[in-house]
Amino acid sequence: MRLSTLKTSARRLRTLMLREVRATLRDPFTLFVMITVPLGSLLAFGFIVSTEVHHIRLGVFDGSSSELSRRLVAELSATDTFDPVIFRSRLEVEEAMIGGDVGAAVVFPADFDRARLRGGVGDEAAQIQVFYDGAEPVLAGNAEASLRGIVESALAATAPNAEGAAIVRSNGIHATVRPVFNPTLDGRPYMVAGTFGFVLTFLTTLITAISIVNERLTGTYDQLQLTPATPLEILLGKMVPLGAVFSFDLLLMMLVAGVFLGTWPEGSALLFWLVATFYVATSLALGLVFSATSATAAEAVQKTVLSSIPLIQLSGFIYPVRSMPTVVGWVSQLIPATHFIEVSRAIYLRGEGIVDLWPEILIIVAMGIGLIAMALRTLESRA
Repeated sequence: MRLSTLKTSARRLRTLMLREVRATLRDPFTLFVMITVPLGSLLAFGFIVSTEVHHIRLGVFDGSSSELSRRLVAELSATDTFDPVIFRSRLEVEEAMIGGDVGAAVVFPADFDRARLRGGVGDEAAQIQVFYDGAEPVLAGNAEASLRGIVESALAATAPNAEGAAIVRSNGIHATVRPVFNPTLDGRPYMVAGTFGFVLTFLTTLITAISIVNERLTGTYDQLQLTPATPLEILLGKMVPLGAVFSFDLLLMMLVAGVFLGTWPEGSALLFWLVATFYVATSLALGLVFSATSATAAEAVQKTVLSSIPLIQLSGFIYPVRSMPTVVGWVSQLIPATHFIEVSRAIYLRGEGIVDLWPEILIIVAMGIGLIAMALRTLESRA
């Protein structure tokens, strides 16, 4: 008896899944959105919304015209970070900065080389004056870091060690300087890894949020409730086909990120895909909750949009959670996307495995099960 019941339930579930697949295929616009929006968002965030700085116009006034100052200017010109523009006086540099013609500036005073050669104890050290436009704080901070790194590496007495790291010697102190995990300080992997969390949360929730509402408005959901299908079968009948599509989307996003953005996971791609696939189910469940508790499609969309505000601001997608006030940081831990983005960046940037990430993965699983149970209870109350 129990076996025949399971077989009957499996047939109903297969019928519901085929019904959802046909409904999706009959709506080419929705299918187009589900495939192209994730890829477009990934490319947009990877190429455009990046924290990197490129081709900033750099005003340069070289009052010393020494060999070292000329070498510094040449090194600044050798990168794509700055485009040096030579000025004849410091006043011209300041005017260009005020007028917005340059985003940063370097001034070598007339006694720069003499002060460098003196360099004895008690003597005033050689100084370089660096200015940058602070109107855009993130861009300015990265520009300052790039400028500081280029200048300091040129001024320091350096010699490569066996591993290729720079050894900076000053006053008998030896410091080995070498970035880890992201040796080129490329901001693209950080943004790409975070984009997975943003897209897999917002788009999956939006697509799912309007599904039951539209069926209720057309009367098909009421007809579905008259069938022997249980709320669990209805839930799985909607989540499994959509989850399969978004899991395929996930593979496409990983390939596009690797081929076009040069960003492949440092850790296990399979582990990332498995965690992300379960996270897709979590977002789909949230969308079903929004859909089942909304009277119109507009209301469901509004709930999704409102939920995206904390997603962007508190999940760590753009602003690091560790930089937030303590209370806000606690609130951010209640957002599933916060933990998924942390896992995504840990796998993509630091190559961490399941042994290191099991606490975050456990939190994602717990939140996912809770949201799926909430969606099921919501469907049961609407039955």
